[in-house]
Amino acid sequence: MMFGLFKKKSEVEKLQNQYEILMADWHKLSTINRTESDKKYAEAQLISDKIDNLKNN
Repeated sequence: MMFGLFKKKSEVEKLQNQYEILMADWHKLSTINRTESDKKYAEAQLISDKIDNLKNN
């Protein structure tokens, strides 16, 4: 169990974390600033595509 603390995150795990943060930001901005919200969503979609490519290769 202790060794799991020092395990490096895989590229997919890092991207998934980024995706979750962007989607949370998108949700917050969706009621305040539609333009910024759309930008966050577009960024999240790009990361989602990268995750899919990594998983399929």
